[in-house]
Amino acid sequence: MNPKDVIICRCSDVTLQDLYDLFEQGYDTFEELKRVKRVGMGPCQANTCGKMVQWEIAKYYGKPLEEVEFHNMRPFTLGVKLKSIKEAADDEDE
Repeated sequence: MNPKDVIICRCSDVTLQDLYDLFEQGYDTFEELKRVKRVGMGPCQANTCGKMVQWEIAKYYGKPLEEVEFHNMRPFTLGVKLKSIKEAADDEDE
C-alpha cells in the first residue's frame, strides 16, 4: 500500500508518508511530530493515532515500542469572558 494513501492522524490529515518525510529530516519523538505536523492535537487527542505514531517511530528507528514516549497530555482549555469573571467576583462581594 502506498504510504501517501495511509492516513495516520485523521484529525490533522497526516499520512504515513508525512511521518516518513519527518523521520528523514531527523524528527524522532512524538512531541516533535506533534509540534511540526499537529499529530495528536485534534479532537481525539491522539486516542486514534497515538499508538500508530508510536509504532511507526519504533519501527523506523529500530527501538522497542516501550522506549518510545507518548506525547504529553494537556487538558483542553476554553476562553473565559472577562464579563463572566467580573460577575463571579461581584457575586462573591455580595
